[in-house]
Amino acid sequence: MRGMTKTLMAFTVVGLALTGCSGDSGGDDSQTLKIAYKKTDPVLESLMENTKEQFEAANEGVTVELSPIEGNDEDYATKLALSQRSPDTAPDVFVEDSFKLRADVDAGYVLALDEYLADWEDWDTFNETAKQAGVGDDEGGTYAVPLETDTRVIWYNQNVLGAAGIESPWQPETWDDLLEMARTVKDSNPDVVPFSMYAGTMQSFYELLYGTEDGALYDEDEQKWVTGSQGFIDSLEFLKTIYDEGLAVTPAQALDPNIWQEIVGDMLPQDKMGATVEGSYAPQFWQEGADYEWPEYSEVMATAPFPTQNGQDPGAVSMSGGWTLAVGAGSANPDLAVEFLKTAMNKDNSLAYTVEASKIAVRTDVAETSEYQEMNPFAGEVTEVLDVSNYRPATADFAEIDTAVLTATQEVVAGGKSPEEAAATYDETLKRIVGEDNVVEK
Repeated sequence: MRGMTKTLMAFTVVGLALTGCSGDSGGDDSQTLKIAYKKTDPVLESLMENTKEQFEAANEGVTVELSPIEGNDEDYATKLALSQRSPDTAPDVFVEDSFKLRADVDAGYVLALDEYLADWEDWDTFNETAKQAGVGDDEGGTYAVPLETDTRVIWYNQNVLGAAGIESPWQPETWDDLLEMARTVKDSNPDVVPFSMYAGTMQSFYELLYGTEDGALYDEDEQKWVTGSQGFIDSLEFLKTIYDEGLAVTPAQALDPNIWQEIVGDMLPQDKMGATVEGSYAPQFWQEGADYEWPEYSEVMATAPFPTQNGQDPGAVSMSGGWTLAVGAGSANPDLAVEFLKTAMNKDNSLAYTVEASKIAVRTDVAETSEYQEMNPFAGEVTEVLDVSNYRPATADFAEIDTAVLTATQEVVAGGKSPEEAAATYDETLKRIVGEDNVVEK
């Protein structure tokens, strides 16, 4: 992180020649673009500051007004939504959580970008899976350009697995392989937590569900939500198994939202855990200067793609999230706003931001650079699974649906309901949220 400003400044001169946009700013007329983003991210702030410098230098008469928003993710979403209600305060370009995009599209806050991206050569270099983060309607329209993304993989401690007689590299092909590893580790050392999946959604339930046959929350073809899913029940059953058999942390620990800190900060570095499912960003926890600095992490830890339930195609599965750049539907200067977005996401700026932030590259040409491949020892491995990754169906009502999924997961982990009971309750809650006409039984 510390080298971000220096790195981005090195690309400033290059960026000046990339927009080539006059901004239609003839005469004495000046044009202003307002850019909103989360201030608490210093790497993102450096990107915006440098893009402002590049853009203003290349577009005479244009002023870029940076409007950073203080607060955490929820604070940012709330303040951004408030600003979007009036054309006087709405930003021209803003950083948008992919999870919130469809809701903002439905609210009329976001500009459709397909016609602007059609002749942008760089768009072909963006990863096809990553592009899904910017899809904002059921017709597949693009409303945002991915700024960054992530993936989920199994992170395993080679010392722990090795002590149980499991050789590296280890690659499970099915869910049964995961259970076999966990049971073997437990038999070898009862004091070690063999395999942990959080009692949540992204690193847990969805990783399982999307690896089942036809497993999904939403049927894209019929544009309806799925009920009666055997994959839903099977996913809950897997979680029940690892907690009932003591293969994971205790249910009480699993329900603690801060358990991840104990896992990455103590259990894995101290050889107290065999494996866990975590995001591609895990090295950020252990790198020099991080909260849980662990100099040996690259020698002890290894990764494996999460397998599909029975090893069926595509063989592995992942879940992705991330942030995007979007343009306000009410922007008085949409052409200029889009050009600012393109400048921020050109190869050089994207490379600098991605490396300094230790994120998954959304551009394939960035992913191929030596700077990216050397970002951390696992950069290539966690990027490869982007090809089998999935984004949540982030519709306007998805936050409520996600809560219903989380409730089902936690009820099973805590032992309050069987997988079948929790799935049935979810189905009824889903119908209440979206309506009987908007569900399809599988």
